[in-house]
Amino acid sequence: MNKAELIDQMAANAGLSKADAKRALDAFVDATTGALKKGDRVALVGFGSFGVTKRNARTGRNPQTGAPIQIKAKKVVKFKAGSDLAGSVQ
Repeated sequence: MNKAELIDQMAANAGLSKADAKRALDAFVDATTGALKKGDRVALVGFGSFGVTKRNARTGRNPQTGAPIQIKAKKVVKFKAGSDLAGSVQ
């Protein structure tokens, strides 16, 4: 499902116009992005939680040459599915 299909589904399920559903989705994405940038965790009960973790620097390998390369430390976004979501997918 892409963003346009998600907007269509949100509009149909909530009885909103597509424009209102797009604004709601954009607001959710902006709020979540802002919270994660600050290092906060975003938890949606039953759905899951988004958080930021730090990945340490490490040595990797160039897949073409096999030569070792240094991979810098960075922050990554992680998503952990909630029990309701995980159970409904099973």
